[in-house]
Order: sequence, then C-alpha cells, then structure tokens
Amino acid sequence: MGSFVLLLVCVGLLFSTSLSCYQCFVDLTDSYRLCWGHIWTKYNVRNVGSCFRTLDRIFNNDAGVIEAGRVGEGYDKQLKEILDAQILPLAKEFDKKRNDDVVYEERLQTAADNFIAAASKLPRVSGCFPPCGFQARGAVYNCATCEYDSCEFPLDCPFKEIKVTESSGSQMWCNVSFQLPNDIEMIWRFAEEVKTQQVDQFREVTAGLDPLYSIRSTSLQHQGTYQCEIYSGRRSIVRVYSYLNVTPRAVVGHSELQETFDQSVLSGEGFVPVPDDSSHALLLPPTLLLTACFTAVFHLFFLFLG
Repeated sequence: MGSFVLLLVCVGLLFSTSLSCYQCFVDLTDSYRLCWGHIWTKYNVRNVGSCFRTLDRIFNNDAGVIEAGRVGEGYDKQLKEILDAQILPLAKEFDKKRNDDVVYEERLQTAADNFIAAASKLPRVSGCFPPCGFQARGAVYNCATCEYDSCEFPLDCPFKEIKVTESSGSQMWCNVSFQLPNDIEMIWRFAEEVKTQQVDQFREVTAGLDPLYSIRSTSLQHQGTYQCEIYSGRRSIVRVYSYLNVTPRAVVGHSELQETFDQSVLSGEGFVPVPDDSSHALLLPPTLLLTACFTAVFHLFFLFLG
C-alpha cells in the first residue's frame, strides 16, 4: 500500500508541469524502478520525489529534447525505441540500489543528450502547404501533447474559376500541392448554375481515381460549381472547387462582330470616302445593279427581233 501511494505521489510530481517525450514513452513503473534508490545527499536520505523532479527538469523542460521529438508521421515509434534504449538499462541498473543524486544527475543528463543526438537524425516533415486540406504527412509529433499536430487548414479549398464558350471542351483537375496517401478515392459532385460550397446543393456525378473531369461539348446546363472530394479510407482529406462559367455562342458571335466593326471604324478601312461637295459628285451604281440593267436590255432586244 505504501509503494502504491508513493507511486501516485511520483506521478503527480512527474506530471506537475508540461509533458515531454519522457512521459509519452516511458512507463511509470520503470521510472519508479529508476528512482527507487535516489539519495538526496543534502540530507543523506532516499528521496524518490527529488529524482522525479530531476527527470522533469532534464527531459520535460529542455527545449532540445522537445525539439528533437518533432518528427514526421509514423516516427513516434522510433522515438520510443531511442528513449527506451537510454532509460530501461538505467532502470535495471538502479533498481533496489542506492545512488547519490550527483550520479543520477550525470547519468540522466547523458541519457537526454544521447536521445537528442539520435532523435534529431530522424526524418523531419516537409511542412504544411496552404491553404487547405488535411495533410497527415505535414503533421509534427508534439512531445507536450503526445500527439501529432495537424496543419489545421480547412478541408474546403478556394474556388478556381474556369471560363469556356458554349460547345467547346472543358477540363477540371482535382490537384493539391501536398502529397496524398496511396489509398485515395475521388468523388466528383456538381451544383448547377450556383457558385456554392454548401454540401446539400451538390449531386454526385462520378467516383474513382481519375483527377481529371472532362466535358467534351459544354452547354449552358454545365454552368455551375464542381466539387472534387478526396478520401483516404473513410476520412475526407480535401475538397477542391471549380466554378465553370459558360458563355453562349450567340453572345460570342455578336461580340466578335462588334469588335470587327469597331476596328474598321477606328482604322478607316473598308469604306469609300465621300467628297466634301456631294452635290457635284458622280455616284457610281453598284456592280450588281449594272449587271441586272444590261441583262434586261438584252432580253428586250431579243423580244423585239421576234
């Protein structure tokens, strides 16, 4: 019963401040075995609590230890192996044996330095790529929480606006700037005419692995918002939005004609200049009118001849 109470007291001492990689990976019973014979030389008494405060200072409040533990996804197991390799032999060596606090200070500091040197060689993360998406590979292990810190970006990406002409082809890509897992699926959805990110306005149009959505001949009914949602297993990773703006062909033809007319007026080409004194000007009839007149004359001449 006394050992259990002492263990609870030690737990309170070890967790009295912020967490660190030590609490994340070292079992409390191993810590108690390690600190069992700690002698507080100032009073020449065995003091387990003083040992736990030493652990707290060397591991919990050391910036080098915490920074060394900021590894990429999946490498927390290696952190545990590195720390176990330093602590467990000490726990076995010190269990039921008395050692002065000076010995503990030196051996634990060496263990912390060895952990920093080995953990710092583990792969770091590439970082988070803004502005959207759940980026597991960008998460960093945090010894203060014993968890991975996500990038904390929203799942919904900003709109990409695509302008096309009616009856022309259009393409939309479901691309992101960060690396995706291997087990992904893409679901394309469409909200007709509106520009929105509200989930209930979309209907599913296709699903699979193809990041490209193509429309061979775009019509006015294709105008609206296209959503591509990428899944890994059952988890949604990111939602990419494209707004397709379709211009009617009649509007395009009118615009081209108006542009041609405006260019002709500005350049002065394609028009016959009119003389200043129009009352004395000889206005020549068009070629088509002359041809019709000559044809009528010939017909009358042949009719006259009988």
